[in-house]
Amino acid sequence: MVAAGMGLIPGVAQADPAKPDAQGMSKPDLDLGLGKASKSKEHSFTSPADRTVRKALPSAKTGAAAAPQAQVAVAGNPDLAIGLNAYGTSAHSLELDTAFTSVDATLEVTIDWGDQKTEVVSTTVDNTDEKTTTLTKAHTYAEVGAYTVKVTVKDVANNVTATNTIAVVTPGSDFTPYAPTRLLDTRNGTGAPAGTVQPYSSTRVKVGGNGGIPAGVTAVVLNVTVTDTNSDGHIIAFPEGTERPTTSNVNFKARQTVPNLVIVPVGKSGYVELANRSSMPVNLIADVTGYFSHSASSGYSPITPSRFVDTRDGLGTVKGQLGGRKTFSTQISGLRGVPQGISAVALNVTVTNPKEAGHLSVFPGGAATPTASNLNFTAGQTIANSVIVPVGADGKISVFNGAWAGTDVIVDVVGFYSTDSKGAFLPLAPERLLDTRDPASWGDGPLGARSYIYMPLSYDDPAISGFVMNATVTNTQGDGFLTVTPDPNSMDDYVNGTEDWPTPPNSSNLNWTRGATVPNLVQASTGSTGIVDFWNQGWDDTDLIVDLFGYYDTK
Repeated sequence: MVAAGMGLIPGVAQADPAKPDAQGMSKPDLDLGLGKASKSKEHSFTSPADRTVRKALPSAKTGAAAAPQAQVAVAGNPDLAIGLNAYGTSAHSLELDTAFTSVDATLEVTIDWGDQKTEVVSTTVDNTDEKTTTLTKAHTYAEVGAYTVKVTVKDVANNVTATNTIAVVTPGSDFTPYAPTRLLDTRNGTGAPAGTVQPYSSTRVKVGGNGGIPAGVTAVVLNVTVTDTNSDGHIIAFPEGTERPTTSNVNFKARQTVPNLVIVPVGKSGYVELANRSSMPVNLIADVTGYFSHSASSGYSPITPSRFVDTRDGLGTVKGQLGGRKTFSTQISGLRGVPQGISAVALNVTVTNPKEAGHLSVFPGGAATPTASNLNFTAGQTIANSVIVPVGADGKISVFNGAWAGTDVIVDVVGFYSTDSKGAFLPLAPERLLDTRDPASWGDGPLGARSYIYMPLSYDDPAISGFVMNATVTNTQGDGFLTVTPDPNSMDDYVNGTEDWPTPPNSSNLNWTRGATVPNLVQASTGSTGIVDFWNQGWDDTDLIVDLFGYYDTK
């Protein structure tokens, strides 16, 4: 289902009359799952008033410390207490409600936020006005993580203080890169009993507590490959112990081997579920390249997609195909807006003109070639896949061709992870944003040739720097490729009909041939306007499906 509130924006004009009208939609009604209205226990915390510790103030004459309230009678305000409730409001921010049990009094409130930041305010309790019995304050942490907030209330007139503490965790998660490692291969029993995954059933991948991955991780980056397929279908990745969503992560046709990167929340027991939604058994492979947790590590910074490698013209490496069983390394850090000192890079890697079937492995520069793969290909196939890979100490990544014959390789950079980056990940319940096949929710039909659909996802929230989505093309009428980029136009431009037709980008997110159904993970930058464009770079129409899985928040 397309999100509520979505529809066409009427009266969109085009600056160049030779160009077709851009197809667009209104901002979807995204449920970010944060704030007081959220039912998610993960982002709500409480410390009831009965945990309050009361003390009499020190003696004005001697300065001696007071005994606990249990031992000292304070007649003026004997039941002074504070109850604390906290709610996550963004990746780094919380809102704290302090509820007072007190006689009418003026109170001095000191909030120690647990990050060496303290706030002191004065409030008056008037029990004839319910609003004055609760104090609400907000705080933004520089780093994601777990903190202990301490609230102390001082009633000088009645010679008493009250203290309560609350343990909180910021909603956002930082990324920790992990050397590419195979966690699951049902063909040989890696990570699960050997044997195919049966129709309309699932298998589990152990993530939290597996190898060097700590328990309690919030999400994981997996490259999921489906192989030995005998019917059309799709794979769904979701946290174990939750309801299976209706979105998809990997779409395939019979006798295809298809990889796709997924960023998926991890279940509370540390597992991710992979469901086979086809009528025949399949084999599944899952390789990890990183994970997200509430511990401060690396944030994400998206960039406008930029081409770093193209073996066809010698960009980023020597000109000519990457030979069979050969490797090249290429510099990432310090080039084209990517700074030095990054921990990992988000890529889109494309294989084209391969001489025979094989696979590519992308890994940190200077590291050993892993057994994990990033994309699989057949002879003559053009195929792309998203890749998140740690960067070597020299700022390089390496690409290995696992075939015995040559292939061309293209690498586009879409973002990077670093300790200086502020974008923390917030997963969402999977949500279908767009399905051009559905006339009930999208009235314009397929995405036109050499045209684009714009999505105003966060034009009213500049703190959101990027979205994690899955884009799938189907009913493809010819060969082509899809590019996802930030839109240079503002929402006002589209509403007022003053937008300019953007320059089509030269990067790609997924490639297809006529009749193919192709998915790929997209880490889409919101740019300066909060609008994301989906470009059909082919000469024929295609249907487009877009599913949303999460976003990066800088505040």
